[in-house]
Amino acid sequence: MSLAAIDCGTNSVRLLIADVDDDGVLDEHVRIMRIVRLGEGIDRTGEFSRAALDRLFAALDEFAGIMAEHGVERTRFVATSASRDARNRDEFLAGVAARIGVEPEVIPGTDEAALSFVGSLRGLPTGVVTTPALVVDIGGGSTEFVLGTDAPEFAVSVDVGCVRMTERHLASDPPTAEEVAATRADIRAAVALAAQTVPFDRARTVVGLAGSVTTVAAMVLDLPEYDEEILHGSVISAAQVHDVAQRLTAMTKAERAALPYMHPGRVDVIAGGAMVLDEVLRATGADEVVVSETDILDGIVYRMASFTAW
Repeated sequence: MSLAAIDCGTNSVRLLIADVDDDGVLDEHVRIMRIVRLGEGIDRTGEFSRAALDRLFAALDEFAGIMAEHGVERTRFVATSASRDARNRDEFLAGVAARIGVEPEVIPGTDEAALSFVGSLRGLPTGVVTTPALVVDIGGGSTEFVLGTDAPEFAVSVDVGCVRMTERHLASDPPTAEEVAATRADIRAAVALAAQTVPFDRARTVVGLAGSVTTVAAMVLDLPEYDEEILHGSVISAAQVHDVAQRLTAMTKAERAALPYMHPGRVDVIAGGAMVLDEVLRATGADEVVVSETDILDGIVYRMASFTAW
């Protein structure tokens, strides 16, 4: 059966079309991302802007065509941080249903964390992760923390992400020292809140997901272009993350845009995302982070195929 998972976050909307065989092996057919910045301004206004909805709906029109070409039989559309926050989400929900043909699910952060946990750990190479693992999914509007061995045991979502931190604090180009300090203070408070629910000290491995993490890893590895195969399962040290976070906050947008692995939709928000990762590693005391290209999308597909126990 051809399954489609759509993950709609604050910064991007992504599509995975795959099937899962009887042994629980995922066979990927399509994986694409469009930066639509759905959560643009939502931290300030509490609503989706007209322009953001138009960008999202255009991407979904494209996705609907791709899904039809691949004969998708079942679809699940999951909406996360920005969609939890918006007062005018009814317009969003109706627009999605009209284009994709399914009702979108606005899931709580703990569900988002659990899906990210199974998607990342099932997709990583054998031997890379020692459990219990702490999976950290740094999104545009929120960051999810989930700890577990074979299944999620503790999970929490906090409202810090690359878009939210950028819009809230990082107005200058490059950011000022005061803006960086305010960003880090905001992140530290949120991570400390997460630590009240998720016991960081039990983790034997930290796994990092999403574009902020993979882009930081690409910078650490000095890649000539973005390469998912190299990045997936790579291990970067906390010291390297700290160095990259400092370098990114000192760069102008033009300098970041010139990096060969930088997606245009991440240029203005990557410094905020890098600081989130840096502060997470500082708070957990981890020496390194394992980078995963598989994530919530894979978790949604596994769940649709009933290859999770929850």
